[in-house]
Amino acid sequence: MAASGSQEQMEKNPGYYHSLLQAQHDPKLVETIRTDLHRTFPDNVQFRKTAEPCLQKPLYNVLLAYGHHNKAVGYCQGMNFIAGYLLIITKDEEKSFWLMEALLGRILPDYYTPAMLGLKTDQEVLGELVKVKVPAVWQAMVKHDVMWTLVVSRWFICLFIDILPVETVLRIWDCLFYEGSKILFRVALTLIRHNQVLISQAQNLPDICDRFKQITRGAFVEDCHPFMQNIFKEPGSLSMATITKLRVVHRARIMAEES
Repeated sequence: MAASGSQEQMEKNPGYYHSLLQAQHDPKLVETIRTDLHRTFPDNVQFRKTAEPCLQKPLYNVLLAYGHHNKAVGYCQGMNFIAGYLLIITKDEEKSFWLMEALLGRILPDYYTPAMLGLKTDQEVLGELVKVKVPAVWQAMVKHDVMWTLVVSRWFICLFIDILPVETVLRIWDCLFYEGSKILFRVALTLIRHNQVLISQAQNLPDICDRFKQITRGAFVEDCHPFMQNIFKEPGSLSMATITKLRVVHRARIMAEES
């Protein structure tokens, strides 16, 4: 809460969260959120209807409040997992709302908008970074004509939830709130670089997709403390200036292609 600036925002806006819940609700937003509630962590006991307390109602409230707070975003798939994760950790609706505001509004802008421009841009930026830092994998991707979105879009949109072990994800999120979106690239590059031999030996497109799933399991990612040390060593230097420069180039290209 402190590192992300959420605590400060919450204290500056007392009662704001509850005022959003008491406002007139957009029926379309309500319907879209309700559709996804039962799909959120179906295996987690806290989200079962029989749980006491059940986190489905707080989840609905946080998503609804956020949808009214940020009308440009409303509700997009993937947000339910982020809000759900925050609720499991904080056990507090209002804190979860403000942490979500920090993530979606400041740290990862344009990830969850209908056009998902930020998400598409960052996948291409990762490809560019792999080309420089792990050329063998980049060559394998080109050879088998695999688009980055096919193998890493869930990494970015779910912020590694349900991709990596829970404890490792929580460590990544600590860094994400503290250092910003650069951390997502560090994690992705570490996974790819550490497993470059395995990936570059793939024979075809399905084989590459399968290997990208394999590299998110096993001892390397389960032992969260050495893994977190690795993400700051293995990819080498990675400045925000480099990422920003690459984002500008790829964003412009994507917008030109889509217009």
